[in-house]
Amino acid sequence: MGHVKREKRIYLSSPHMSGYEQTYIKEAFDTNWIAPLGPNVDAFEKELAMYVGVEGTAAVSSGTAAIHLALKLLDVQAGDKVFCSSLTFVASANPIVYLGAEPVFIDSEPETWNMSPKALERALDDASKEGKLPKAVIVVNLYGQSAKMDEILSLCNHYDVPIIEDAAESLGSTYKGKASGTFGKFGIYSFNGNKIITTSGGGMLVSDDTEALAKARFLATQARDQAPHYQHSEIGYNYRMSNILAGVGRAQLQVLDDRVEARRAIFEQYHEELAHIPGIHFMPELKHTRSNRWLTTLTLDEKEAGISVPSLLQFLAEENIEARPVWKPLHMQPLFEGVAYYSHSESESVSEQLFKTGICLPSGSNMTEEDQARVVDCVKHSLRIKV
Repeated sequence: MGHVKREKRIYLSSPHMSGYEQTYIKEAFDTNWIAPLGPNVDAFEKELAMYVGVEGTAAVSSGTAAIHLALKLLDVQAGDKVFCSSLTFVASANPIVYLGAEPVFIDSEPETWNMSPKALERALDDASKEGKLPKAVIVVNLYGQSAKMDEILSLCNHYDVPIIEDAAESLGSTYKGKASGTFGKFGIYSFNGNKIITTSGGGMLVSDDTEALAKARFLATQARDQAPHYQHSEIGYNYRMSNILAGVGRAQLQVLDDRVEARRAIFEQYHEELAHIPGIHFMPELKHTRSNRWLTTLTLDEKEAGISVPSLLQFLAEENIEARPVWKPLHMQPLFEGVAYYSHSESESVSEQLFKTGICLPSGSNMTEEDQARVVDCVKHSLRIKV
C-alpha cells in the first residue's frame, strides 16, 4: 500500500444526515417557532418515548444536562455520594460535582467493559457498613454495549439505591429485548454530533415517572413559578432543547434503525478482516443483548501483535485516519485525584487495562466500503501483514 498520504480524511464518527431534516427545520422557520420549545420538541419527546418504550421524556440541551437533572430529581446534595462507572467520558461524572456531591468510581468487567457487579457489590457493602449508601448509581453503556443490568439492578434494589442509566452511546441497543436506557429510575441519551443520531447538540432524559419528568422540565426552564410576573422559588437551569434542533432529531430518529444496521455491518466487516490476527480482540457482545456498535473497539496485545497502541494510532493518523484510545478511566484523571475507586478484583483493574490496550476505529454510518477497506489495509500494513 505504501505511505502515500491520502487526501480524504476518515473521521471516527461524523454526523450522518437523513435528508428529512430540512422539512422539520423549514416548518419551524415558516411558523417562526425558533425559540426553545415548540411543536418539534413536543413531537420529538413523544416519538422517542414510543421508540424506547417509556412513559415520558424531556428534551434538553445535552446528555450532561439530563444527568444533572436526574441527580437533582434524586435529591443529590453536597456531601452525598454517587457511584459512577470509571471507564467513561468525564460528562458522566461532572454533574455529581456540580451538586457538591462526591463520586465513587467503579471498575469495568471483561465481558461488557462496563460496570463490574463484583466491584459494585463491594462498594455497596462498604457503604452500607459505613451507614452512608450512595444517593444514586450512574451506570454507563459504553460504545453501545449494555452493562450487566440484571446483576446491577439486583444489587441496587437490594440496597434500595436508584439507578441512572447513562445510555448516551447506546440508543438503539437492547438488553434482553428491552431498550437500553430504560432500566434505571432515569435514563439519558445524547444527540451530540458524533452519536448514532444527532441534533447537533442535545440530549434526552427518560423515565416512567411522569411527575419527575414534569419537574425536570420545570427545572430546565429556569424553574419559573406559575405567576404573571417572573417569580422563582428554587434554582433552575437553562437546559431545554430548541425547536429547530428537535426538528433535526425527529428526522434522525426516523433512520435510527438503519444507522444501527450500518454500524453493526461495519463492526462485522472489521471483525471478519482483523479478528484472526494475533493480539487483536474485539469488544464482546453480551449474550441476549444487541449493541448498536456505536464505535468498533478492540484491544491490542503489544507482545502478540508486535506494535503498541500509540504506534498504531500514529500510523493511522499519518494516513489521515482518525482513531482513538478508549476513554481514560475517571479514577486516573487529575480532576478526580484521591477519589475512591473499586477495582474488579484485588489483583485486576479492568478499566486501566482497557485504557492501555483499547482502540476505537472509524465507525461512522456514512463510511463507504472504500473508506473501511482503507482503514483495514492501514491496520494490516502497520502490523506488517500482507494486504
